[in-house]
Amino acid sequence: MNSLDINQIKQYLPHRYPLLLVDRVLDWESGKTITAIKNVTVNEEFFNGHFPHKPVMPGVLMIEALAQTAALLSFLTEGRKPDENTVVYFVGIDNARFKRPVEPGDQLKMEVTITRRARGIWKYTAVATVDGQVAVEGDLMCTMRSAADASQSA
Repeated sequence: MNSLDINQIKQYLPHRYPLLLVDRVLDWESGKTITAIKNVTVNEEFFNGHFPHKPVMPGVLMIEALAQTAALLSFLTEGRKPDENTVVYFVGIDNARFKRPVEPGDQLKMEVTITRRARGIWKYTAVATVDGQVAVEGDLMCTMRSAADASQSA
């Protein structure tokens, strides 16, 4: 079993609080799949405004958590860690569906599978569940670029 704790995750993702949305990698297989979790707590900044009377994790942040999980899988597959010259861009999503709200106290379990890799574009299927129920799913696309190329369109 291949797992990563938060300190190891921070070696692969440049994101930091409040936008680091992966707490632990439970397992991963190079070139294939990764399973990670995000523990959702009432202390998250976004709950102050979304929504004070009924806190719900914004859908765009659930998608971002899946994209971060996909980026982790890409770096792990390539056997390298990013440096200050590497930028990972989330370049697209298709077939996104939100099936259930995610609230404080939930644990978002994210499963991402590589479906294709060609000409610098990585494609994945992604699903996040809470207690076995699908919360969000979609097909993601990301690309890795050097910082020098980052100002150019993806």
